Amino acid sequence: MTGRSIQDGGRDDSRITEIRCDHREDEQVAAAFARVAQEAGAIDILVNNVWGGYERMMEDGVFTWNKPFWEQPLWRWDAMFDAGVRAHYFASQLAARSMVARLRGLIVNISFWAAQKHIGNVAYGVSKAATDKMTADMAAELRPHGVTVVSLSPGLVRTEKVLQAAAWLDLSNSESPEFIGRAVSALAADSDVMRHTGGVRVAAGLAIEYGFKDIDGTVPRPLALTDV
Repeated sequence: MTGRSIQDGGRDDSRITEIRCDHREDEQVAAAFARVAQEAGAIDILVNNVWGGYERMMEDGVFTWNKPFWEQPLWRWDAMFDAGVRAHYFASQLAARSMVARLRGLIVNISFWAAQKHIGNVAYGVSKAATDKMTADMAAELRPHGVTVVSLSPGLVRTEKVLQAAAWLDLSNSESPEFIGRAVSALAADSDVMRHTGGVRVAAGLAIEYGFKDIDGTVPRPLALTDV
């Protein structure tokens, strides 16, 4: 598990190795993958969940998230592509080499399928669409090598930031952060997972298909575009 604020060895869980890594820095990413290769020998599953662009919502006292594209700060576009699409691309490059050599593997790109509808701002929709197109094209090139690539979309996830805004949100159909992890586990355990390759799947939909539940025993309802 990688993250910018992770402290190496900070988690009291022998099953998890934490590696401090800023995925905007290629050298740190390459070093992280080299460590995985040295200690684990191979990569079976890669989950790309790096993202940027949510920081600095307020600038000079103005909430900028919903501004039209000509009034958007340009850094937001760069943040979403550098700490999102590009970061997923580079990590996938490094993981795919190991997977192709072994003729198996699973790459999951966390995305948001509903961004095909205009939500928030142009940069957000374009970056999510780019992630899904990247998934489709990677899948086309990796299929002959037995490697599956899927875009996986959560619903409303009860992250720390979401819970801070709970007073303004309807959390009745929300998901724990662990829920999408269970979706990844279900995909990884599916001997016919290749049928999903290149596609965009919703975690709540996979819960119905595979029969898993959230940590509180519920199954969130898959969102329709009209719900978003």
